[in-house]
Amino acid sequence: MAQPAEKAYYRFMVLFFNCLLTFGSYFCFDIPSVLQDQFQGNLTCPNVTLINGTVDCVEGLGMSPQQYNLLYAIYAWTNAVVVIMAGFLIDKLGNRFGVFLFSFLCVLGSSLFALGSHFRGTPYLLPLMLTGRLLFGSGNGSLTIVQNRITAFWFKGKELALAFGLTLAFSRLGSVLNFFLTQKFEEKYGMQWTLWGGALLCVLGFVSAIIVSALDKVGMKQLGLDGAIREESRKVVSLPRSHQCVQKTGESSRSIKDKYSDYSQKEAAYIAGAVYDSSLVLSASVGILIDYVGLRGVFAVACAIFTLPVFGLLAFTFVPPLVSTIWLGVTYSFAAASMWPSIPLVVPQATLGTAMGLATSIQMVGIGVSNLIVGQILGTKSSEAKIPLWRWQRMMIFMLANTICCIVTSVLLNFVDHRQGGTLNKTTKRSGQTEGDSEREPLTRGQEEEEQREADGSNVTPHSINS
Repeated sequence: MAQPAEKAYYRFMVLFFNCLLTFGSYFCFDIPSVLQDQFQGNLTCPNVTLINGTVDCVEGLGMSPQQYNLLYAIYAWTNAVVVIMAGFLIDKLGNRFGVFLFSFLCVLGSSLFALGSHFRGTPYLLPLMLTGRLLFGSGNGSLTIVQNRITAFWFKGKELALAFGLTLAFSRLGSVLNFFLTQKFEEKYGMQWTLWGGALLCVLGFVSAIIVSALDKVGMKQLGLDGAIREESRKVVSLPRSHQCVQKTGESSRSIKDKYSDYSQKEAAYIAGAVYDSSLVLSASVGILIDYVGLRGVFAVACAIFTLPVFGLLAFTFVPPLVSTIWLGVTYSFAAASMWPSIPLVVPQATLGTAMGLATSIQMVGIGVSNLIVGQILGTKSSEAKIPLWRWQRMMIFMLANTICCIVTSVLLNFVDHRQGGTLNKTTKRSGQTEGDSEREPLTRGQEEEEQREADGSNVTPHSINS
C-alpha cells in the first residue's frame, strides 16, 4: 500500500503551507511604499487649513528622501550578501533548519521595524528601523530560497511550474492586500498598529514553517530519503551557467501621482499594485501552461521583448497608467513562471539552495544598483517637492535600457542552454521521452514502484535514491 507521502494530496498539502511561508513577509516588504507620504511626513502638523478644506501637511515619521530610500537599499544589499551563504547553509543543514531560522528572522525584523515607529522624533528611529529591515531582508530573501527548494523537491518532474506559480501567487496575494488594505488600515488605526499588523502576519509564516517542517520530515522518512540528500550535498558544487541571467525591476507609485495629478496617493498605490494583481490572477494558469508546453527559454526572451512597450508608454505618453501596470504584471507572470522553475531542472537537488542563493544575490545586486541610479536620476532632496516630468522620463528610459539588457541576456541564456543540451527548451513530450529512471525524483519513482508491486504482487521494498 502506498505511503501518504507518495500520494498527490500529500504533496499539495506540503505546498499549501509552503505557500504561506512568505505571504506575510511580502505584505510587510512594501508597506513603506504604500505609506511613503506618512514615512516622509512632518513630525507635527500646524493647525492650518487651506481654502479647499484640506490640511497642507501629512503627519508622519519625518524621514528625508535619503533615509526613506535606505529602507529599501539596506534590504536589497543585505539580501545580495546573505542569500549566497544562506543557500549554502540550507544545502548543508537541510530545509528544516532554514525554514525555522529565516522565518524567525522575518518575525524579529518586522517587529523591530514596527518598534522603531514608537521612537518618532528621537535619534533611535532610523537605527531601529534600519536594523529591522536588515534582519527582515536576511530572513525574507533566504526564506524564499528554502521555499523554492521544498517546492522543487516535492514537484520536480510533476507540475513544477504550477507549484512555483502557486507559491508566487500566495506571495503576490500578500503584496496585493498590502496595496489595497494598508492605507485604509493606517487611516483608521495609525501607522504603529499598521506596522505591528504586518509583523503579526510574519508570525503566521513562522507557524506555517513549523507545519511544513513536520510534513517534510515525515514525508522524507516515509520515502526513505531522510539524510540522503544531505549526503549528496557534500560533493563539490558545480553550477550550470544557464540560471544566472535573471533580473527583476520595480518602481514606486509616486511617479503615477506626480505625472497624473488627478490621482490621489491611494489611487496611485492601487494602480501600482495592479502589477501584483495580474501576477496573482495569472500565476497558477501560466504555470499549468508552461508545464504543458515547456519552452522556458523561449518564454524568457518573449517576456523581455513584450515588456519593452511598458516603459515607453509610461515615459512618453499619457495613456492611463493602469494599462502599463497590468501589462507589466502579465509579462512578469510569464517570466517568473518560466525562469525560477528552470533552476531545479539544471541544478541537482543537493546544491539547489546554493544555486537559488546565487540567482537571488544577482537579482538583489541589480535592484540595489538600480535604486542608487534611480535616486540620482530623480535627484530630489525634499519629500514635499514634486519631481519634474522630465526626470521621470529619464528614469523610465533607464528601465527601458534594463529591459534591453534582459533581452540580450535571455538570448545568451538560450544559446548556453542549447550548447548544454537544450534542457530549458524541451517540450513536454520530449522531456518525457528523454527523462531516464536515474534522473527521476524519488516521489515519482516511489509511485511507479508501488504500482508495479500492486500489479505483480511483489513485496519488494522500494529503494531510496538521491534527489
